Amino acid sequence: MRAEYGGDDDLSESWLADGWEPLLRNWIELATSAGITEPNAMVLATVELTDGGPRPASRTVLCKGLSAEGVTFYTNYDSAKGDQLHAVPYASATFAWPKLGRQVTVRGRVDQVSSEVTTVYWRSRPRNSQLGAWASHQSRTVASRADLDRALSDVTARFEGVAQIPVPANWGGYILRPEQVEFWQGRRSRLHNRIRVTLPDGAAATAAARVERLQP
Repeated sequence: MRAEYGGDDDLSESWLADGWEPLLRNWIELATSAGITEPNAMVLATVELTDGGPRPASRTVLCKGLSAEGVTFYTNYDSAKGDQLHAVPYASATFAWPKLGRQVTVRGRVDQVSSEVTTVYWRSRPRNSQLGAWASHQSRTVASRADLDRALSDVTARFEGVAQIPVPANWGGYILRPEQVEFWQGRRSRLHNRIRVTLPDGAAATAAARVERLQP
């Protein structure tokens, strides 16, 4: 169960001349062109604080916004990841496209986006997705699938005839503001290309990003 990568041009530091965001956007576009399902999917890792100490938690979410500021995704603020981000507002998100032999990991602080940004995205969602967000108490236990379907039916009836379903008070977006971004490209003999970009912070925001090649 091992793939041999290579065949395309080697990942070079010059590919990051315009910054991390254009290259990540380009790789997502390449994954889209290759027919990869949900090329904007990313594994989001957060920290859960337990009596036994901090524990990692991960799940796949969809990137719904990409800019020089960071990566944006949406969720229920009362979900497990919402609780974890409230306690420890830092996360790591990994985009992986094995078909292309490429991967990108973004690490940094996470903040809630403004209600205005959330509303714009909410109104772009299909109505069924909006209803699902109202019906689900995300991450909470439920007795059966039938109970979940019943909750959706109740919400559907509640908003029947309502042209514009409102945003739930506990639902919205987060933006992961990168402190580090690592680009990975599979190569032959497992000598993969890894380039890490470290972004300036706060007072050093005018400083140039540090670009380093890492050993595989």
